[in-house]
Amino acid sequence: MLSRATLICSLLTILAIAIAPANAEESKTALFKVVTVKDEIVIGLSADELKTLGGGDASAIAHALAQKGDLTVWQYNVHRGQNGELQMAPTAKIGLLANASLRVEPYSTSYVILSHP
Repeated sequence: MLSRATLICSLLTILAIAIAPANAEESKTALFKVVTVKDEIVIGLSADELKTLGGGDASAIAHALAQKGDLTVWQYNVHRGQNGELQMAPTAKIGLLANASLRVEPYSTSYVILSHP
């Protein structure tokens, strides 16, 4: 039979494993493609930033942009990390204008996504 201490350690380990992915998901940066009159750019927003805008999807960003007229966001581009692997990294804090933006859509990538400051 398992001792009480072993059982408690096992339960705590299971609990820690169950909580860890949830915390990682909360701090994850979500990427979106913004299609403008001239080009397309990729932006990244944290879970807190998305919550501030009123949702976690592209329509919340589009609605906030239309309502406010402009948004300040981080632009993301592909860069090489220190180990040589490709990753999506924040490159500049930019302003989006509602009258120049035609569409906001989710953006997926197989690269590692770095968080912005």
